[in-house]
Amino acid sequence: MTQVGHAALAGYDRSRLTISCVGSHSALDVCLGARREGLRNLVVAARGREKTYTNYFGARADGSGCVDETLLVDHFADIIKPEVQRELLSRNAIFVPNRSFEVYARQKHAYAEIERLFTAPMFGSRKLLRAEERDEPANQYALLQSAGIRFPRRFATADEIDGLALVKAAHAKVSFERAFFLVSSPAHFRRRSEELVAAGVVDGKGLATAVIEEYVLGPTINLNFFWSPILGELELLGTDTRRQTNIDGVRSLLAADQASLAASFAPSMEEAGHIAATLTESMLEQAFDMGDRFVRAAREAEPPGIIGPFALQCVITSGPPKSFVVYDVSLRIPGSPGTKFTPYSGYRWGREISVGERIAREIVLARDSGRLEDVCT
Repeated sequence: MTQVGHAALAGYDRSRLTISCVGSHSALDVCLGARREGLRNLVVAARGREKTYTNYFGARADGSGCVDETLLVDHFADIIKPEVQRELLSRNAIFVPNRSFEVYARQKHAYAEIERLFTAPMFGSRKLLRAEERDEPANQYALLQSAGIRFPRRFATADEIDGLALVKAAHAKVSFERAFFLVSSPAHFRRRSEELVAAGVVDGKGLATAVIEEYVLGPTINLNFFWSPILGELELLGTDTRRQTNIDGVRSLLAADQASLAASFAPSMEEAGHIAATLTESMLEQAFDMGDRFVRAAREAEPPGIIGPFALQCVITSGPPKSFVVYDVSLRIPGSPGTKFTPYSGYRWGREISVGERIAREIVLARDSGRLEDVCT
């Protein structure tokens, strides 16, 4: 699939590149990064959701703001349409996919269609995006296993549950979100499932395809890495942890108040924001070792493998010794622009830079060395 984007690059004016993304998730970070590296940017926004990019953070005559241009579509999935692709190509656009792009595009298109019909060059591997989905054959679990990285033990059926387990099922009302609930036995799974079906949170189809895995105790940390094909180097750009809707609210309640929620409570781990968080330095070598092994595994599984940002979302177990368990993987730009408020990119580059700025810098390095094909597919 690298030929799709490479064919477009062949006709680009490389002195007039534009970085593009959909208007959600991490678009502002991408736009500011582009401007700081001297590149234009373009946000593809859904009608009714464009004011963030056109009004509040649009570029102004005095040089403030960060969004240069906004292209409106009726639905995010319309970015796949030929006329929108022609607009991107006319602007010499390099597209930075984020999770919102994947989620919304998949509401109307299969991954194979996205890979084939999206003709503008993508920064990163368009083929690896699908590995985030747990129902794909060559998914993140396969990559983690190949890399020798520990991830939570999975239960093939609810009857195998032998301890605290997390159930990840499709939400009954919001197709692109998942419902999460904790259970401790097969009987507990059946009872809790009945309660949540009655509440309209999950349904039989979602339960039939649910992922059930051990619940690993420990603090969570996202390791936000960047693999640079141009420098041949793995970087840790920053670390953070998530803020999640009602689960964070419940954590602030007293035990008696938590108990009063009882069966009516359905925990939501939907992302609401992020908090910068740092690691003890004693764990940095272990983190980099995992990142290196994951990059090698992805390259072997789907050449050219990782390009640019990816994240290993971890639980730190108590041990001894303390160690990481990876419960999720992001194979594109993470949703947290706040990673720059941790010190790791500063240790490498002399000042803290965001993921969006690091992407733009890689594109500039690739352009100036005649190697754009090495960072785009």
